[in-house]
Amino acid sequence: MKTDVQVVVVGGGIVGAATLYWLAKLGWTNTLLLERRNLTSGSTWHAAGNTTYFGPYAQMTRLFAGSIRTYLQAEKDSGQSIGFHQTGSLRVATTQREREQFHSFEAGYQALDIAYQVVDNDVINELHPCIRTDGLFGAAHTPTDGHVDPSSTTQAMAKAARGLGAAIELQCPVQQLTRENNSWLLQTQSGSVRAQHVVMSASFWTRELLEPLGLNVPLYATEHHELITDAVPEISALNYEVPAYRDSYVSCSMRQEQQGFLLGIYESEPVFWSLDGIPANFKEELLAPNTDRLEPHLEKLMKRVPAFADAGIKTINNGPMCWTPDGLPMLGPIAKKYPGLWLASGFNVGIGTGGGSAEFLAHWMVYGKPLFDLPIVHASRFGNEVTKAQAVDSIKACYRQGYRLPDSI
Repeated sequence: MKTDVQVVVVGGGIVGAATLYWLAKLGWTNTLLLERRNLTSGSTWHAAGNTTYFGPYAQMTRLFAGSIRTYLQAEKDSGQSIGFHQTGSLRVATTQREREQFHSFEAGYQALDIAYQVVDNDVINELHPCIRTDGLFGAAHTPTDGHVDPSSTTQAMAKAARGLGAAIELQCPVQQLTRENNSWLLQTQSGSVRAQHVVMSASFWTRELLEPLGLNVPLYATEHHELITDAVPEISALNYEVPAYRDSYVSCSMRQEQQGFLLGIYESEPVFWSLDGIPANFKEELLAPNTDRLEPHLEKLMKRVPAFADAGIKTINNGPMCWTPDGLPMLGPIAKKYPGLWLASGFNVGIGTGGGSAEFLAHWMVYGKPLFDLPIVHASRFGNEVTKAQAVDSIKACYRQGYRLPDSI
């Protein structure tokens, strides 16, 4: 194991692997990624893999776009498939106000050269015949996004980073992080590592790893359900893969998975997981499902997508999802008091924004400023005084928001 490096990246999910990859692409190759178990062992392995261009804040679009670009480039660099399905996405307008908001994005997408248009219900019917369009006001259509295989994508970036000279150590949890002689010292079960810079990409473990330094990082996990159906005849009859579908009224996203559906639900009453500390022996595990609290959303979905009502449920996954109080990731330095300590944590859409966020952060580290101005994700924005109760209340509000757009964007 390398023992004296320029950068240690802590955490081997998609964000950590992307950060290692981007640092290597920018010339920082004396780097080491430390992962407590295996690549993707955190939340990445059970993620849906959605890579949309459309998020709740227009400012975040460049991170979404950067992610898709990063993953496709890593596929070329590594020679390993990322399993990208370019299905496109439909975000339906459930009110006239939503449609107007969708139109407000048009200039921004045109400036970024991203295919985007607001379409009428007849186009929804043509692209995704399973969606019942009664009462809808069209949809925002981004035809060139879709989804990737999260594990394959992480492995592709890790392979490409290794090829450029970066190193990865698995089964090597960080036990302690301290500041010593103007550098960082990381204690692991395999020995100590000295680094000029440390990037914390350990999702909800980041909070606990930084607490001994006196840092209060408001990262907490909610439970999040994902359902996969049996084959759906209406889907099997098609000769193409339908676009991903997102709906603020149902508060869900749904895409095709083989010949069935894969959907994620944002519940009206989110349930938190391990607020008082992550279990030391937590591995690649899922939580006990509780479909009762999904019922109101599933009933709405059955009306919007009648084919779903007739589909059998094959798999129910309930896994922890990391959140910040405003639902946006924490990127960059956290405080001047801790030079060389960077955050890349707090992702509830780690696949969707992970690659672009890594590019953003790597430029900041290498060139002294981020790739572009995006203060809404700066890691220092919360300060050190957010209480657990305040964070939980704010996260609840964000989770309940689901796919509803804020009034001001």
